[in-house]
Amino acid sequence: MKAVGYKTPLPIDNPESLLDIELPDPIARDRDLLVEVKAISVNPVDTKQRKSAKPDEGKEYKVLGWDCAGVVVGTGSLTSLFKKGDEVYYSGCIARQGTNAQFHTVDERIVAHKPKELSFAEAAAMPLTSLTAWELLFDRLGVEQRRIGYTGSNNDTILIIGGAGGVGSILTQIASRLTTLNVVATASRPETTEWCQQMGAHYVIDHNRDIRTQMQELRLGEVQYIALLSGTDTHYPGIAELLAPQGKIAIIDDPKNPVDARPLKRKSASICWEFMFTRSYFETPDILRQHDSLVEVSKLLDMGTLKTTMTANYGTINAANLKTAHAWIESGRSIGKIVLEGWE
Repeated sequence: MKAVGYKTPLPIDNPESLLDIELPDPIARDRDLLVEVKAISVNPVDTKQRKSAKPDEGKEYKVLGWDCAGVVVGTGSLTSLFKKGDEVYYSGCIARQGTNAQFHTVDERIVAHKPKELSFAEAAAMPLTSLTAWELLFDRLGVEQRRIGYTGSNNDTILIIGGAGGVGSILTQIASRLTTLNVVATASRPETTEWCQQMGAHYVIDHNRDIRTQMQELRLGEVQYIALLSGTDTHYPGIAELLAPQGKIAIIDDPKNPVDARPLKRKSASICWEFMFTRSYFETPDILRQHDSLVEVSKLLDMGTLKTTMTANYGTINAANLKTAHAWIESGRSIGKIVLEGWE
């Protein structure tokens, strides 16, 4: 099968940073599905892995990629949720070969049927970021979903730092449409500000200016929930003053400096990490929750409550197009999600 991989971690401008390669077709075993990959999307984790992760022991190449939309073409002996011909979408396991390949095996417990109203490309933009946002909001921060028919509001606020990125784009949608929270997203350019507004943010502020001052200007008071999606090293030191007593912070990026929880003591506040690969990596007892979450997201996408965050389709899945996608993500100027679709 065709695939895109590399032999050693390299900067994206190196000709061998990503290569078009041929690999044996994988085999579905036990609870695995064998999926024919129709479309993929690119996430910051792809670029981080490319710069640091070596091929697994005994392997010549490292194949990246986690988001996938495709068709089931084979099933392991223990599968029960899917059959051949099913259209699916998912974000795989970081400990296994990635989806930048024509065929991919994945544990069925982290897979869901693809939204019927979305194309493969539109669906491929969603799994990793949707799972991250869903788990961050409902599992880590413990926010309650809005009851059906509820038309009121409350005074609780979520501050989403990095609102125009892949996770921020879907987190803003979920928080504004499925909860009663006031949603404040941060952006720094006119185009990212407009994007956050389109995603449903009630307010958009500039993360290059003092965030606390801007929140005071909005008269929203202290913030009960903060999602640090990027720039934790820059923003965390001032978060303790902004956070409400008994508030919660969730972090997803990779700060270079240690995160000091001591300033949160007086407020009995808490801090947690969200890493959507945890359940699949450790095969936790609740691993099926990722299937359930993607099922819910799929329904909401088909209903039009949520919309795809795909903003660019870079064409065929190959090394050249993936290099362009990696370079754009590393520029720090990407909005929403980049997808690639089909094979030559």
